[in-house]
Amino acid sequence: MISRFAKSLFIILFALVGLTMLAMLHPPSRAYLNPLTGQLFGEGGVEQTLNRLPQEGVVHGGVIMAKLGNETAKAALGRATWKLLHTVTLRFPENPTPDEREALDSYIRLTSRVYPCGECAAELQELLKVYPPQTSSRRAASLWLCSLHNQVNERLNKPEYDCSQLSTEYDCGCGDDPLDSTSTKTTANPSKFDPMDLEIDTTKDEITGAGLIKGGR
Repeated sequence: MISRFAKSLFIILFALVGLTMLAMLHPPSRAYLNPLTGQLFGEGGVEQTLNRLPQEGVVHGGVIMAKLGNETAKAALGRATWKLLHTVTLRFPENPTPDEREALDSYIRLTSRVYPCGECAAELQELLKVYPPQTSSRRAASLWLCSLHNQVNERLNKPEYDCSQLSTEYDCGCGDDPLDSTSTKTTANPSKFDPMDLEIDTTKDEITGAGLIKGGR
């Protein structure tokens, strides 16, 4: 008969063999996940980047900035921001990928959070609830933003902007095809208002009054 000692030794050896085989199948990992970037790090550096969409609370959170009391700064900020957003949508791909569509949507919604004018950001967030961003194409995005801009113009009792003139008014001189390739550019008219600022005629130099060359303002 096998002694009690031999039985114990046999069981210990069997357990060690089992643990060794288990370790070979699932080797221990020294990798760790960076909670800020979503990157999985190991001995060889970055091993895998996880597909992490922006957190819902980050993109759709509330306004961050306080009220902006300086009216002059508020007006200048508004003109610059509309100029930026219109140019972004007019440069947006005509056939965007899902990732590009998500990027533009998130960009607009994050703008409504971090816009330096708190009360303006709050209004933008309310508008986005009624008129969510349209990102299916360049045309859809640019016309959606123009419509949104006109919602603000209506509240401010400003004239409605002709959205068919977007590719002319916000031409960045980048050489891309305009939004409407069949449209023709019109000669600058000093009396035509600028949707960025109804008080300033940007078709002329503010000091000399000389007309500006298209793309040079």
